[in-house]
Amino acid sequence: MQNWLIEFAKSMLSSLRDLAPIILVIAFFQLLVLQQPIPHLARLTVGIFLVVLGLTFFIRGLEMALFPLGETMAYAFAKKGSVFWLLVFAFSLGFGTTVAEPALIAVANEAAEVAAVGGMIVNDEAIKSSYANGLRFTVAISVGVAIVIGVIRILKGWPIQNLIVIGYAGVVIMTFFAPKEIIGIAYDSGGVTTSTITVPLVTALGVGLASSIKGRNPMIDGFGLIAFASLTPMIFVMAYGMVV
Repeated sequence: MQNWLIEFAKSMLSSLRDLAPIILVIAFFQLLVLQQPIPHLARLTVGIFLVVLGLTFFIRGLEMALFPLGETMAYAFAKKGSVFWLLVFAFSLGFGTTVAEPALIAVANEAAEVAAVGGMIVNDEAIKSSYANGLRFTVAISVGVAIVIGVIRILKGWPIQNLIVIGYAGVVIMTFFAPKEIIGIAYDSGGVTTSTITVPLVTALGVGLASSIKGRNPMIDGFGLIAFASLTPMIFVMAYGMVV
C-alpha cells in the first residue's frame, strides 16, 4: 500500500509538471500582458488540482489496464493464428472506440447544427440527429478500416511511408471533388478520432502484435496505426459529404 501511494504521488508530480507550462502561460498573459488579477483564483486553484488528479488517475489507468489489455489480446490472437478473427477484432476495436469518442460526438453534433443553419440540411431535430449520427458512424467505420489496414501492414511487413503517401494523395484528390462545406469537417475528423479512448488501445494492439510476430520490430512495425486512424476519416467524411 505504501509503495502504491509513493508511486501515485510521483505520478501526480509528473502530471503537475506536464501542466506547468500551460499554467505559466496563462499566468504570464493575465498578470503581465493584460495586467489584470486572475478571476476566481480559489475556484481556479481547485479546478487545477482536479485536473491534475484526473490526469494522474487517467495515466495510471492506462498503465494498469488499457495498455496491458491491448497487448495481451494481440498476443492471444497471434498465438491463435487466425488472421480472420484478428482482422475482425481490429475492425471492431477501431469502430467501437471511435464511436464512443466524446470529442467526435461533440464535433458531429456541432457540424449538424452548422449544416442546418447554413441550409445544407433541414433545420429539424430528427434530421440533425440523423446527420450527426451518420457522420459519427462514417468516421467510426473509417477508423475500423484503418486499423485493419494497419494490422495487415504489420503482418506483411509493408513500409508505412508508402501507405501514408498513397493515403494523403487520396485526401488531396478527394478535396478537389468534395463539397467545400464538408472539407473542414473532414480534416477535423481526422484529429478528433485519435483521442483518449482510441489511442491507448490501438497503440497497445500494434505494439503487442509486432512484438508477438517473429521478424517484426515493435519500434518499426508496432507504431503507425494512429496515423492510419487519422488519415482515413478525411477520405470517408468527404465521401459522406458528396453522397449526403
